[in-house]
Order: sequence, then structure tokens, then C-alpha cells
Amino acid sequence: MSLTLTLALLAAVIALVVFAGWRGSRPSQPHLGVRMVPWRFVMVLAAALTLPLIVHVAALLGVLPPPR
Repeated sequence: MSLTLTLALLAAVIALVVFAGWRGSRPSQPHLGVRMVPWRFVMVLAAALTLPLIVHVAALLGVLPPPR
């Protein structure tokens, strides 16, 4: 994967983390119905996806040694 694609994916995933965190922190409104998307779980999954992307960016920039 190229550096440009990796940085674009990283920006998209970070935006998803921020959006899901915002949606998950809003108070529930039972008169509008139940929430169908578990936003906190989406936030945790997206945040977990950022770690391999950051490691991949570091490897592309030469911060990490290449794998054997």
C-alpha cells in the first residue's frame, strides 16, 4: 500500500473515531426510538484499526526496521 493511500485511510478512520465518539456521547432519546448503531463499539473498532495504520506509516517512512 502506498503512503498516500495509507494516510488517506488513516485520516478517514480518525474521522470515523471522532464522529462515532460524538454520536456515542449524545444522550439517548427514547421518544425517537432506539439506537440501531452501537456508536461506542464502532468507535473502539475504528480506534483499534488506527494502530496498524500508524505502524504501517512508520514503516513506510523508515522509522521502523524492515521485517526479516
